[in-house]
Amino acid sequence: MGLFILRRLGVMIVTALCLTFIVFFLTNLYPNLEKLAKTQGNFRMSDEAVASYLEKRGYLDPMPVKFGRWLGVVPGWVTEAPDGTVTGRCFAEGTPPEDRRTFCGVLQGNWGQSTVFKDDVGGIVLERLGKTGKLMGFVLLVMVPSALLIGVLAGMREGSPLDRSLSTFSIATTATPEYVSGVIFIAVFSSSAFGLKWFKGSATSAMENATFENFTLPVLTIALYGMGYIARMTRASMTEVMTAQYIRTARLKGVSFRNIVLKHALRNALIAPFTVIMLQIPWLLNGVVIVETLFNYKGFGWVLVQAAGNNDIELLLAVSVVSVIVVLMTQLISDIGYVILNPRIRIS
Repeated sequence: MGLFILRRLGVMIVTALCLTFIVFFLTNLYPNLEKLAKTQGNFRMSDEAVASYLEKRGYLDPMPVKFGRWLGVVPGWVTEAPDGTVTGRCFAEGTPPEDRRTFCGVLQGNWGQSTVFKDDVGGIVLERLGKTGKLMGFVLLVMVPSALLIGVLAGMREGSPLDRSLSTFSIATTATPEYVSGVIFIAVFSSSAFGLKWFKGSATSAMENATFENFTLPVLTIALYGMGYIARMTRASMTEVMTAQYIRTARLKGVSFRNIVLKHALRNALIAPFTVIMLQIPWLLNGVVIVETLFNYKGFGWVLVQAAGNNDIELLLAVSVVSVIVVLMTQLISDIGYVILNPRIRIS
């Protein structure tokens, strides 16, 4: 198991570096840099002024050098003005030479400065990631147990009226996008049009204090959409297990249906859904953009939209790197969990 984890970690690190470099390359294309210069300077800047702005800040250096500088393995750029003033990536203007740092990248904990929020990128990402993490936690608490219960009940007796009803419900929730169910929930439960004003249509206050009133609608909106897919996978896995030879043997030996389900079928039926559940975490992290916008919940997805829409290169890079790490970590946990749940993998 230890060797397996080390190998997977090695692959994960290489994959993360490759994907990060691709994102870095795309965000540092010249049209994006030109837009950044004009946003920070003047939209009427000439081409020469744009080139001068970018050159002084190291944006026109070779791509590998810029990437290494961003990582913190290449020294930061240093510029000296005609009047002798020295500025650099790793130190502010007027910093004494003995206090000037040479390396100041991601490995040193410096994610850069946001051009939109005028604040440290690391602090912004950490704060918004925590808010979306709270939303994801509540969604998983609602979505996973409900989906597993629906899938197990439907797969226990294939073709029964209960199976058809629950399968129809699962398909309906998966086929309904979040923006449709979210609008319906807001119209029905948070407006007086239907006389059912039970919840708040905005989740802004939930960022600081989540309550049943201000957090239920966004949680239900996301949970319902993801619930159907997990339930259908669980139902398919449960149906396959219930037709296995060892289940038939247990029935012939007179084992009760309840014991067959709980002691023999359930564990094997949950192997496939476990992988699907782990895959929902990256989707929840980046796929909640619509819901966060709809309910005015300023989390990780909202920051992603702001960074992309305002060409905030440093913030967009940080958000992308965090997303890559979360995806790879969930894949690693999924692989380890699959080995633990499936004894045949260990034997082979």
